Amino acid sequence: MRTDIFARLDREPEPPKIETPRMSRHRIALFGGTLAFYLAIVIAVLMSSWLVTLDWKVMLFRPYQQWPGIHAFLDYYVVLGQRGPTAVMVACWLGWRSWRQHTLRPLLTLGASLLLLNATVGAVKYGLGRLGPHYATQIGSAELFAGGDIFPSGHTANAVVTWGILAYLAATPRARRYLSAMSAVVSLGVGLTTVYLGTHWLSDVVLGWAAGLLILLGLPWCEPLITRAEDWIFAARERLSARSRLVPAPPVAAGDPRPVPAGQPAVGETAAQSPAREPVAAGSRQAATVTAAGTATVTAAGTAAGARPRAHTAPPAHQGHTVRSERTPVTPAGSRRPPHADRTPRGGTAPARPVAGG
Repeated sequence: MRTDIFARLDREPEPPKIETPRMSRHRIALFGGTLAFYLAIVIAVLMSSWLVTLDWKVMLFRPYQQWPGIHAFLDYYVVLGQRGPTAVMVACWLGWRSWRQHTLRPLLTLGASLLLLNATVGAVKYGLGRLGPHYATQIGSAELFAGGDIFPSGHTANAVVTWGILAYLAATPRARRYLSAMSAVVSLGVGLTTVYLGTHWLSDVVLGWAAGLLILLGLPWCEPLITRAEDWIFAARERLSARSRLVPAPPVAAGDPRPVPAGQPAVGETAAQSPAREPVAAGSRQAATVTAAGTATVTAAGTAAGARPRAHTAPPAHQGHTVRSERTPVTPAGSRRPPHADRTPRGGTAPARPVAGG
């Protein structure tokens, strides 16, 4: 019995109607505002403005020394923003959703969002190369283009996307509201935890929130591509299933009987004993010649004009069977002399001879 997700999909091939988020005017406005905020944070850090000064003040305050009692708890809480553990947890939940809703859209949407996250956040990280607070070299500097990879915060952006995808895929408005609030609390806590631990600047966290929100707001533009990917996966699965249903002919071992083609007698039987395997051409005649052993052998005496002769040959002669041909008459055994011209055949009338002497 199959237990994979496709077994469930086979039971009810028609998936239920699930509302897909569209790129409405409200969403486009939010996307544009978030993008402007994102660019403003990047420009403020590049210009070493007041935001960089705030980063240094928070870093020198050293929150992990001010409240050391919660350090152990926040070390575990920050895992909710790591890519590997969160992706596995959310993928398990969305896999169950796919099984219940008979569609691969939840898993494909999660994969698309993570790909976008890696592409966008990773490009900015390595492009700006900002160092973290623990590796800073000059007080008041933005620490850009120094080989770092912490701007924007990957933990924060991953928390926004991974937990926000649950709200994006919610089936009802009520579930969407609750899941949106939960993902906002989790991502806000993960971002502030990285600031507390001293692994990120405050501006890193703010830019990570904006980066994750941009991906969630722009996902409706990826919905047609997700639909085509789902159709392609199911089409490929159908092709593989069709190939698996074509069972190849089993190989014939040495010494086993082989299948007999149509129109040919099997090994060990004569043409008269074998059943008719193909129609006989119109106008053909068969003649039976009985051998001394009493076995009948059927030979073709002639075919109609224009009839196509059979392509197969006569079966090999066996012991006790004699194959004769009508076209080559054979004289009786023991008679090797040619017939005399003056001998009168039996039952015939002798020709008149001339009478000598009148």
